[in-house]
Amino acid sequence: MSDPKRIYELLLDSCNSAALVDELMIGLVWTLCRNSEGGTGLAMSPALPTRTLSWSGSLKGKPIIDVAAWILEWDSYQATAAMAAINSCLNSRPLPESIPLEPQGEGANLAVFDHFLPHLLGKNVAVIGHYPGIERYRHLMQLWVIEKQPTGDDLPDAAAEFLLPNADWVFLTGSSIPNKTFPRLAELARNANTVLMGPTVPWLPQLHEFGIDYLAGIEINDAEDLHHTAAQGGGVRIFSHGLRYRIAELTPASSLAWLKRQIADCAEQKNRLSREMERWYADGNSQRFPDHALLERTHQRLSGLDSSYKPLWDQYGETSPINAK
Repeated sequence: MSDPKRIYELLLDSCNSAALVDELMIGLVWTLCRNSEGGTGLAMSPALPTRTLSWSGSLKGKPIIDVAAWILEWDSYQATAAMAAINSCLNSRPLPESIPLEPQGEGANLAVFDHFLPHLLGKNVAVIGHYPGIERYRHLMQLWVIEKQPTGDDLPDAAAEFLLPNADWVFLTGSSIPNKTFPRLAELARNANTVLMGPTVPWLPQLHEFGIDYLAGIEINDAEDLHHTAAQGGGVRIFSHGLRYRIAELTPASSLAWLKRQIADCAEQKNRLSREMERWYADGNSQRFPDHALLERTHQRLSGLDSSYKPLWDQYGETSPINAK
């Protein structure tokens, strides 16, 4: 079993932006973060409302990296705010090679299941999290919907321990990352074709290390429309108001290509910051370079990307086969 903390370390390494929190909105269904560099990120809001958040009204202007650090916290609202902040950084970067889904009308939130449906017929399919309308597929497969707060035919979350090892396909909600269930669920699903899905999903190439075969994340195409819909309590309506799903297959080849591009972009950022630091001191400034902390984080992220790239390269090189289970 991989270190359960690694996913959270990777997320923090990836959020090495100098951006500040421009807005943090906790909606009925979705929490949305917009940063000062124009990035927008989502995470599913905690199911239980509260009236006692001690930090309400204090986050605007706070460094994104400070809010991102809450991803390690057990408080659900802090972890959710952190996930939205991290996604506001990741969504600002180029997306991996992926397939856009263009569903129309009602049921747009189920586009991922429709995309994979030909592979699911007659199979054992476990879905973590209840997606509105998921019942339409019950007669087509052995469908297990596992939910923390089960209703109807849903199964309690303890069922994951028994069912995921025997599943052919597993669909994990991205919300499993901030609520800290992701490491165990990914481990249980190692023998299945595994899809990490939902607006909470971080676009992170290293997710292949956890046995994830596909990312079904989002592409935001209208941040304003998305913001208003989420702020007005929109749940599934966000899928036709501001974003769409994209499917990225995490084969060794695609992961190598994605990591290579991120390494190049990160190296460019590091070199730019290094040149700016040289000019800063050459101009006679005796105070520390203002972006010194960002340069250090960029160096750390570059080192982490290299560490993820090397094992893949050593095993597969440029001619990696399709990842089959």
